[in-house]
Amino acid sequence: MLLASIGGMGSTEHGDALQVLQRVFGYPEFRGDQAAIVEHVIAGGDALVLMPTGGGKSLCYQVPALVRPGTGVVISPLIALMQDQVDALRALGVRAGFLNSSLSWDERRMVEAEFVNGELDLLYLAPERLTSEATLRLLEQGEIALFAIDEAHCVSQWGHDFRPDYLSLTHLHERWPKVPRIALTATATEATRKEILTRLELGEGRQFVSSFDRPNIQYRIVGKKEPKKQLLDLLRGEHPGDAGIVYCLSRASVEKTAEFLVANGIPALPYHAGLDGSVRQRNQARFLREDGLVMVATIAFGMGIDKPDVRFVAHLDLPKSVEGYYQETGRAGRDGLPSTAWLAYGLQDVVQQRKMIESSEGDLAFRRRSQAHLDAMLALCETVSCRRTRLLEYFNESGVPCGNCDTCLSPPESWDGTVAAQKVLSTVYRLRKERNQKFGAGQAIDILLGRKTAKVIQFDHDQLSTFGIGEDLTEGEWRGVVRQLLAQGLLAVEGEYSTLVLTEASAEVLGRKREVKMRKDPAPVRSTTRTASSSSGAAKVKVDLPADAGPLYEALREWRAAQAREQGMPAYVIFHDATLKSIAASRPGSLAALGAVSGVGQAKLTKYGEQILEVVAVGGPASPAAPAEAPKPKSRTTTTGGAAWGSGAEADEWPEPEEPDESADW
Repeated sequence: MLLASIGGMGSTEHGDALQVLQRVFGYPEFRGDQAAIVEHVIAGGDALVLMPTGGGKSLCYQVPALVRPGTGVVISPLIALMQDQVDALRALGVRAGFLNSSLSWDERRMVEAEFVNGELDLLYLAPERLTSEATLRLLEQGEIALFAIDEAHCVSQWGHDFRPDYLSLTHLHERWPKVPRIALTATATEATRKEILTRLELGEGRQFVSSFDRPNIQYRIVGKKEPKKQLLDLLRGEHPGDAGIVYCLSRASVEKTAEFLVANGIPALPYHAGLDGSVRQRNQARFLREDGLVMVATIAFGMGIDKPDVRFVAHLDLPKSVEGYYQETGRAGRDGLPSTAWLAYGLQDVVQQRKMIESSEGDLAFRRRSQAHLDAMLALCETVSCRRTRLLEYFNESGVPCGNCDTCLSPPESWDGTVAAQKVLSTVYRLRKERNQKFGAGQAIDILLGRKTAKVIQFDHDQLSTFGIGEDLTEGEWRGVVRQLLAQGLLAVEGEYSTLVLTEASAEVLGRKREVKMRKDPAPVRSTTRTASSSSGAAKVKVDLPADAGPLYEALREWRAAQAREQGMPAYVIFHDATLKSIAASRPGSLAALGAVSGVGQAKLTKYGEQILEVVAVGGPASPAAPAEAPKPKSRTTTTGGAAWGSGAEADEWPEPEEPDESADW
């Protein structure tokens, strides 16, 4: 039923690997470090691979698994996605299977028998399975081509997706010392990389570190005013009909945001750990299989999502670290087409994150590490330079201004905020020293603006010497000043109500020994990589597709959607958007010409080729036909060829924030 692996018998020649790439996956050549990684693993070497999302990490173990004798065993934490990963491989003619709790007893026994009999090219397992002696005994009964440890950053106890079961994976090397291991991740600092090498005992393994740059993603960070309305404007104005992910910090925010989008005509689904497991699974399946859905989620969603046509990732709350931000935004534009990473960020985000760190149950070292992560994230938000180069610098990679992020397209101005900082710090100082009182940002701003509110009058704050000295700035601008003081460590928050307190560095500013530079935010930037959608609501055609190919591209998408519905699988498993665009642009007139299109492998050419040629010939969708039979299995050894950042309506004492949802659905 499925195409057997190519090369076989442990061949280490690059030609065999390239043949697998071309015939099975339909790609003409390897990209970047892929060829070197594949050759190294085929030869039996261990490897640590850092490659950005969408860079082709999976090929680095899938191709060697098809060339080396035996079955490639893939350790992945993504139980909910294993079915889709296996379906995608089977659509390519690869013999793949998985073992997890979703299988019935009979299904599990069948997969186990296929593995023992050498009838699988790839077997996916959750790390928890490898703590079971029964699973280890099963693996000893078959021939293993390699171990691929996906999402390897999960082994890092300081990382953003720590999984305790990953710590037990060292016994793989002890039990199968001659089987090569390849650990893969899309994001890891040098410290995390060292921890992966140590904990997985990959010290002798070769490291392959690709560029972290994702040039197709436009990074934009905007001042948070009315975040849900700002999000709606983004989706309506730039991404109508597009699939995307919206991240929120808490479960309640997820629910409210999803309801808001649906009420405003945007098809959206919620996803968080508080939902029933069947609801989460159903929503995730719909997001993967349907076009144009928006998933509103906590960080429990998204790791390993293979959906290539996610056109935007939006954050309505500040991520805790640059690593987390990079990982989450990397889920956009896996197909290499233009995509948006959008973040709404304001004063309350800084206050809430600082408070969460101070009130955490971790030890001092944990809090310091968390503070360092947050400081790096704040520096990215507040930078006046190119966001892409700042992001790359965090991962020890240099870059030049990209010309595509918001700070490049509309450069912000910096201004001397020393006097403004002194006014805020002086107000906080006088409240503490003269009145023995602590208040939040709202009260300090009311004092500076000379507002005789009920609370100001109640505490005689209109008698303070700083009362009314801040009328040169608006309330929104003062919120921006407070936010940047918090970001620079010149102010801190403490206590249940997040009241403002001075830091050691505050004295330098008050003593006129330190200048304070602040960011003045420019007008909002809109994406320059999109075109307007048609009035009929049809999917948009990107600007890099020739205009005369637009109707054919839409016809191909309609054909693909019909096939996906008929087969009950995600549309991208059939063909990626990029492949359909190439077909629409080149208009192949024969199976040979179609087979030369990147992304059209032998199995898909056999299965769908005639139907696609019919769509191309008529310029419109062909009648959905039953897919042709997949190739018969072959022998394993056969070879085939002035910043208004605040809302202006925030309370003085911040309400107790709801605990963020960090529990992942594995």
